[in-house]
Amino acid sequence: MNAPIDSRDVHPSAIVDDGAVLGPGTRVWHFAHICGGARIGAGCSLGQNVFVGNDVVIGDRVKIQNNVSVYDAVTLEAEVFCGPSMVFTNVYNPRSGIVRKDQYRRTLVRRGASIGANATIVCGVTIGAYAFIGAGAVVKHDVPDFALMAGVPARQVGWISRFGERLPLPTAGNGEAVCPHTGESYVLVDGVCSLVSAPSRL
Repeated sequence: MNAPIDSRDVHPSAIVDDGAVLGPGTRVWHFAHICGGARIGAGCSLGQNVFVGNDVVIGDRVKIQNNVSVYDAVTLEAEVFCGPSMVFTNVYNPRSGIVRKDQYRRTLVRRGASIGANATIVCGVTIGAYAFIGAGAVVKHDVPDFALMAGVPARQVGWISRFGERLPLPTAGNGEAVCPHTGESYVLVDGVCSLVSAPSRL
């Protein structure tokens, strides 16, 4: 049985359809609409005019800023940030006169990733853990963990730490770097960036 939704955390102008699951401490702001099949974790913030579809899973401590629609077939893992007015899609070749609900392409945003304001995520991609998508970027392909992406179409311009500091690493090849804020160590091996030590808590 689903736990009751605390009405103190849902603005009176918001609509939360029967069946939706909201974890404890999740707040829903003005004029948002949460469909009945949505599964949303604890400690999330859903801003003004946010829409969440039926076939959507959202992890704990996710922040979705104003005017974002999280359509069916999108999964956001824990601690994802969605900037104001960024866009998800779920059909690659939409036509108003042709129903393609059986052709949704799933989109996965891994833990800790950030998507900047007005960015567009074309359906069917995976955005890696702690990746950072710059404002206004258009993502059409999978994004590696810790990658820093910018432009239209988006291209990788660097690497970024869990804390959000740019790492002095080449976009390809090999190297080592330390986050200047946390002291965490990262290693780049054949173009794959990994966290190798985490001496401090974020």
